[in-house]
Amino acid sequence: MTPEELLTTTRTVRKRLDLTRPVPLDLVKRALTVALQAPSGSNRQTWEWLVVTDATQRARVGAVYAKACAAYLASSGAAGRLFADDPSRSAVQKRVHDSVAYLAERMGDVPVLVLPCLRAKLPSGNQAGLWGSVLPAAWSYMLAARSYGLGTAWTTLHLTHEREVADILGLPDDVHQAALIPTAYYTGETFKPAPRRPLDEVLHVDGW
Repeated sequence: MTPEELLTTTRTVRKRLDLTRPVPLDLVKRALTVALQAPSGSNRQTWEWLVVTDATQRARVGAVYAKACAAYLASSGAAGRLFADDPSRSAVQKRVHDSVAYLAERMGDVPVLVLPCLRAKLPSGNQAGLWGSVLPAAWSYMLAARSYGLGTAWTTLHLTHEREVADILGLPDDVHQAALIPTAYYTGETFKPAPRRPLDEVLHVDGW
């Protein structure tokens, strides 16, 4: 793939994750090695990575995610309730809503769960620099995984119950989860770019 193709076809994969095909840990490690080349503020590299492959642990984390997702899907901000006055966007949002529900029921069955974490004392004020030193690396992991034939999804709903997941996985108190990234081979051939708002609608030059 060209860089442009990789960047425009790395999609959130939910319904097309192959739950039956094992993912070699070495392949996940290879993608994480790429992720470690991402930028990090002051080169502190405060990221930590928890890879969950044990079936029992995956099931427990998946149950927490399903609980959080049920509350989200019932909320007014759920994907399927957005842009109700725009028929074309509403149809897309309803498909997203359905796929979120699908993954919630199966998160614990995904072969590999990757949790990018930040190990730091979080200040009461601006935290953008800290989180900005782990989120690019997490995205780099997802890009690398895509280039190796794996599908991923960026999810954060479990963070409503972050402490519960931390207790399941034995995380120290100074380790904070940034996301939960299910990782598996995907079904089908490939992915295509998603519809997005035109650049001119969101671009501001030299001021708002």
